[in-house]
Amino acid sequence: MANHVSALKRVRQTEKKTAVNRANKSRVRGSLRLLREAIQKGDVKAAAEQYRATASALDKSVQKGILHANTASRYKSRLNARVKALALKAA
Repeated sequence: MANHVSALKRVRQTEKKTAVNRANKSRVRGSLRLLREAIQKGDVKAAAEQYRATASALDKSVQKGILHANTASRYKSRLNARVKALALKAA
């Protein structure tokens, strides 16, 4: 365990930051899971609505430093392709 006051402070800061990062990462994962479930069920309207929420969550995760910008872009591109394919299949 840390002994110096500055090291103890760093431990406290790291614990807080870890909790924030974990919450943000969990929010993104949950949104992705909901979207994948909507796509799997074949519900076009729900999938399109959830895609907008997921894209927003991914963009926010980039701003907060949880995901790299290219990673979020790749997720959005692939998920959008799946939503579009689902819409075409339904039409």
